[in-house]
Amino acid sequence: MTIDTNEMLRSFDSRSAVMLSLNTAAVTLALHLAAGVLAGYFLTGRKTILRSLADTAVTLPLIFPPIATGFLLLLLLGRNGIIGHPLQNAGIEIIFSTTGVYIASFIAGLPLVIKSVQSAIETMDRSLIEASWTLGKSRTQTYIQVVLPHIRYALLTGLILSLGRSFGEVGITLILGGNISEKTETMSLAIYNAVFEGNFEKAALLSVILAFISLGMFAVLKKITQTANGSHTIA
Repeated sequence: MTIDTNEMLRSFDSRSAVMLSLNTAAVTLALHLAAGVLAGYFLTGRKTILRSLADTAVTLPLIFPPIATGFLLLLLLGRNGIIGHPLQNAGIEIIFSTTGVYIASFIAGLPLVIKSVQSAIETMDRSLIEASWTLGKSRTQTYIQVVLPHIRYALLTGLILSLGRSFGEVGITLILGGNISEKTETMSLAIYNAVFEGNFEKAALLSVILAFISLGMFAVLKKITQTANGSHTIA
């Protein structure tokens, strides 16, 4: 099997899949950063029923089959869904759109960020937080000035893991995005479609691109781990 990379790189459907995956990764990375910081602040407070329910909802995508998760989201966000119907009336389309792809990626990677942050906060030295309170800092000030700097490596690790999940997401994206060529077809879906069509050259090229992206993320993740271990040794 020979791969004509020049021909493949000129192929619009391949470029559109690559660009959609990169755009999705950028959007969800920003959303995961905000969600990880805010959820970490919320979920590590005093245990309540609301926090327990939120924790369960966040954890669910980790253990629930992606296709089933996508179906549940379809029921909520579809044209006749509880959330989707009013949005549809407002002219906001989610299903079979790039917005649906963004949501799929966000939901799939969210637990990886939040659980990393939550675990880091729960295992940090509580005396640091109590000392901040003793000095008159509010809970918000303590979280920003004391907790976030302490858990920065865990947050970065969660973001890298969620980024990898974003590039590899298929099941939820298939349901919400619809796998529409040149519109909602990500690289992972393009590989699936290419294999199904017998276009192994295209599948191979896209797989190589994803492999390089994965290796880059692995290198960053390893660097973060080494830096975190070094800072702990110094401390």
